[in-house]
Amino acid sequence: MAKIIKHCANKIGRAPGTLLHTGEKKLNNVLIEKFTYSKKDCIFEKISDISKLNNINKKDYITWINICGLHDIKALEEIGKIFNIHSLTLEDILHTEIRPKYEELHDSIFFILKMYLYNKKTDYILTEQVSFILKDNIVLTFQEREGDVFDPIRERLKNNKGKVRSSAADYLLYTLADSLIDQYFVILENFADKSEEIEEILLNNPNQKTLSEIYKVKRELLILRKTIWPVREIISSLLKYDGDLIKKDTEIYIRDLYEHTISIIDTVETLRDMASGMVDLYISSVSNRMNEIMKVLTIFSAIFIPLTFIAGVYGMNFANMPELSWEWGYFGVLALMLLLFIAMIFFFKKKKWM
Repeated sequence: MAKIIKHCANKIGRAPGTLLHTGEKKLNNVLIEKFTYSKKDCIFEKISDISKLNNINKKDYITWINICGLHDIKALEEIGKIFNIHSLTLEDILHTEIRPKYEELHDSIFFILKMYLYNKKTDYILTEQVSFILKDNIVLTFQEREGDVFDPIRERLKNNKGKVRSSAADYLLYTLADSLIDQYFVILENFADKSEEIEEILLNNPNQKTLSEIYKVKRELLILRKTIWPVREIISSLLKYDGDLIKKDTEIYIRDLYEHTISIIDTVETLRDMASGMVDLYISSVSNRMNEIMKVLTIFSAIFIPLTFIAGVYGMNFANMPELSWEWGYFGVLALMLLLFIAMIFFFKKKKWM
């Protein structure tokens, strides 16, 4: 949160549309890959010279251009000029802490989603902003770094699997968004596994570290919730779009994507409720454990109070105490204490206090 506020503060006083990269520099150079395809063929290129993006066949082919690295403002400005991208849109692309959003422009559709990548080895979730622009026969995606969830789509384009190459650019946009949103299920599965592990620890041996893990899960789920809730609005806006960029045939796929989004939101809410329940379970477990300890201590205190009383009475230094001169007094007192001890143990067991 402090990082977001700091980035927003850096923009105070600047003119609208002023390009300023507010995230971290995650690549040394801007990397551009281009897929140009039709039903018959698919051409993949890695672009080093941005000016080559001017030579795009917009009629017979569909083009997907993926830009990795948002730190080079000059490169982004040049790309913006080539594809006639508004300066405010470029500003949103460069502001990597922005809330997921959707905009309809006069010749394009623009929206922003968050991409999550989970590393099992390090148990770390990597978050990245991905911006999408749909124009006539062109899809542009902007990422912060290399590595994404789009590799299956690249394989489908190269090997002509599925219906991507036989469909319009809007279907490509759908497949990209679908791959990114489906990745949320992988992240949620990880949260579900963590929750089960924490619950088992809570039932067996809760400790302060367990409470820290619970609050960590709650915090991450809160961030995930803030990311996912706007996605429903974005997909809903795509369904309501009545322009020419999205074809009727693609609407059924977008409706399916909307249902996925609702399912993800429901899962997030369920996991958040579970996390809140785990805090209550932790408090109950700790309280029960403390009660058990206090119960044992109380039983020992109750047993030794009468024994201490007897020892205290015969520890008084009065002269006229007949038992002090009795030959078997010492053993009699010990026997009395033992009988009291046995009687109290029997009484506690009968009452099921121990």
